[in-house]
Amino acid sequence: MIILITGISSGFGLAMARQLNADGHTVYGTVRRDVEQLPGVHYLRADVRDTASVQAAVDAVLAAEGRIDVLINNAGMGIGGPVEFAPEADVQLQMDTNFMGQVRFAQAVLPAMRKQGSGKILCFSSIGGVMGLPFQGFYSASKFAVEGFCEALQIEVRRHGIQVVLIEPGDFSTGFTAARIKQVSDAAVAAYPSLRQSVSSFEKDEQTGLKPEYLARKVAKIVRSRHPKFRYVIATFIQKLSIPLKRILPARTFVRVLSLFYDVK
Repeated sequence: MIILITGISSGFGLAMARQLNADGHTVYGTVRRDVEQLPGVHYLRADVRDTASVQAAVDAVLAAEGRIDVLINNAGMGIGGPVEFAPEADVQLQMDTNFMGQVRFAQAVLPAMRKQGSGKILCFSSIGGVMGLPFQGFYSASKFAVEGFCEALQIEVRRHGIQVVLIEPGDFSTGFTAARIKQVSDAAVAAYPSLRQSVSSFEKDEQTGLKPEYLARKVAKIVRSRHPKFRYVIATFIQKLSIPLKRILPARTFVRVLSLFYDVK
């Protein structure tokens, strides 16, 4: 299969590119900077925030291969801190990268997938796309947007033989943690005394979380599946359990549980 993955310089993207290439697929991946390249993987320079570079990357794959069988919308970033203290520029960067970046690539590949009458679009959401995470409010907002986008998209494109899949990872040990843009100023801490403890807690959970290779193997199975599910939660048992708990617990109770889990006092 011809597979295009966004954001393969590190983390999930790098692990998926390595796994899918090893499985015998033809893998193209986007990067924003020069990186050490995996043998056999085709690298494309593109920024998910730039519509022209997105279209150029898709056109390059189509020119070389004539089709795209799978798009994996992986590229993303995170901001952390209280909603009140988030600079507007950071919020715009969060939404433009995590949500609009996926929209741009989906819109760019859909004409070719409709023409060929088949295709898979895998979009990365998060556990944070199912519940609002404290001090990651805008990250959650970007992933909630991805969820709604994919729920609508799957209905629209089904008649064209195109499948849409949501990937909802929990905590994983990747470079995402170190790259997070955080607002933990003295003013923010004065207003929200548990801020530093909460951020330290969820970042520790990430750093000691599952390895990206585990997710890559799961995604490889989804790529091979003729009839994949719409939604896959790839996380620890406790994190998977949080999703049905949100559905069955009273809202106030679930908020208390989430507050305790993230050390928000």
